[in-house]
Amino acid sequence: MKLISAIIRPDKLDAVTDALDKQHIMGMTVSDVRGFGRQKGQVEHYRGGEYTIRFIPKVKIDMVVQDEDVNKVMTTISGVARTGNVGDGKVFVLDVPNALRIRTGEKGTSAL
Repeated sequence: MKLISAIIRPDKLDAVTDALDKQHIMGMTVSDVRGFGRQKGQVEHYRGGEYTIRFIPKVKIDMVVQDEDVNKVMTTISGVARTGNVGDGKVFVLDVPNALRIRTGEKGTSAL
């Protein structure tokens, strides 16, 4: 099992979740987050003044999938979320050694 964490633009969330639904990928946690990467924030102009917004609003999607679904999920997210501009986001993949469904006590991949 793998934990996939994707940080994307907020306006791409609906398109990404719809595309994952079409791929029959179920179960995710979505969080509103703020941060910056290489772009180091952005400069806004307001009433003649220049302001630097260091932390940019993003959305973080977390999901645990079976090993065979990792490439499909990564391809789907990157294909839908990509605009070609700085700040499109990142996808991280981590190993998940075990999982437990609290309600039934199922463990491992059956808990997904």
